[in-house]
Amino acid sequence: MRYLIIFFLGVFAMATELQYIDIKGEKIPLIFEENKQLPIVTMQFIFQHSGSLNTDKDALAELSSKLLNEGTKKDGSTGFATRLDNQALTLSSYVGRESFAIEVSGLKSEFPDGVKLLKKLLKDPNYTIETITKIKRQKIGSLTAKLSDYDYIASTGLRKLLFEGTPLARSYEGEPKEIEKITVKDIKNFLDSHLGFNNVLILAGGDISEKEVVEYSKEVVSSLPKVTTVPLLPVKVRENPKTEFHNQKDTQQAYLYFGAPFHYSYKEPDQYKAKIMEYILGGGGFGSRIMEEIRVKRGLAYSAYASLNRTKNNSHLSGYLQTKLESQDEAMSVVKEVIDDFVKNGITQDELTGAKDFLVGSEPLRVETLSQRLNRGYDEYYNDREQGYSKIQLEQLANVTLKEMNEFIASHPEIRDLSFSVVTKAK
Repeated sequence: MRYLIIFFLGVFAMATELQYIDIKGEKIPLIFEENKQLPIVTMQFIFQHSGSLNTDKDALAELSSKLLNEGTKKDGSTGFATRLDNQALTLSSYVGRESFAIEVSGLKSEFPDGVKLLKKLLKDPNYTIETITKIKRQKIGSLTAKLSDYDYIASTGLRKLLFEGTPLARSYEGEPKEIEKITVKDIKNFLDSHLGFNNVLILAGGDISEKEVVEYSKEVVSSLPKVTTVPLLPVKVRENPKTEFHNQKDTQQAYLYFGAPFHYSYKEPDQYKAKIMEYILGGGGFGSRIMEEIRVKRGLAYSAYASLNRTKNNSHLSGYLQTKLESQDEAMSVVKEVIDDFVKNGITQDELTGAKDFLVGSEPLRVETLSQRLNRGYDEYYNDREQGYSKIQLEQLANVTLKEMNEFIASHPEIRDLSFSVVTKAK
């Protein structure tokens, strides 16, 4: 495959590197790529085990990240934002389920000042009653809007079904009455106990040397405390299928979210097989089994998809479609039929060839920007894989046989154990 050889020689000439730097006796992972195409620098400080699921108060992690976006107590939100704008700098924080991140970026010439502003922010967050009242009001307003969002209702319902009795079943968005109770002290305690020098990972890249990155990293991280964090434990996905209906009198459509267990660890060496399986079943748009049966052949929905989610704490299948109220039962039956046939009879050579062509041929688009390459480097680190693991997987993907794929698919009959969360109108 000539295009594959060219791809390897071209794209992977630019690659991220993983190293460890010593800060206060702790080995801090640094993923870095020097790239002088533009005079821009970016650094992300990612605090592991510090996300929305790493606290017993829903929405606390998110509100903490929003508070850091309100500048310092000395400058205030407007004053701090003005200082950033005057030098075309970006400084923001955001939170995921398992991590908390702060990013600073800007022109190479202005970046040293961006680091200085980040240090000031970490030293003097805008801990005021006015600030927390503002961000709580914004969060409650956003959440109130979501409570009438049928996709949100159905997807939240599916998560509660699949992960019943585990932290993943929680409404990490929070409830308005619980958000109201969060105080400045709560946010300060969260930041003080989760943003540490010993749980940070640094992503950096752009027009900057390795030496400069190490110096900036030490400058920022050395001022942080040592914290105690607890990784999320693996959770079990519902084995016995269950369907729940959420009746909404105003809906004109049925919103179907479905999921099932997928007994496949993120540690397994043949991840490329799961990627092909996902693409053909429901991740590849037109031509995927679910889209073909649901939309093309039966006209039940405009779009439909299914994906195989594999993280450190769980592995499961999930999918979605929206259909007419009178078609919801048929749509649910078709989804079950498609997945049942997929497991029993496997895929065809044409499907495998098409999946290979797309996944290999489109790979350059997934690593064409510095941000994409840094994020991939982080994903490989997060999943305990060597840097460049994706290249190895791509080579294996290109050589996998139809027999190997169908044996892999047949070994996962558990994806037929589908649970559904459906927003519909009461009959």
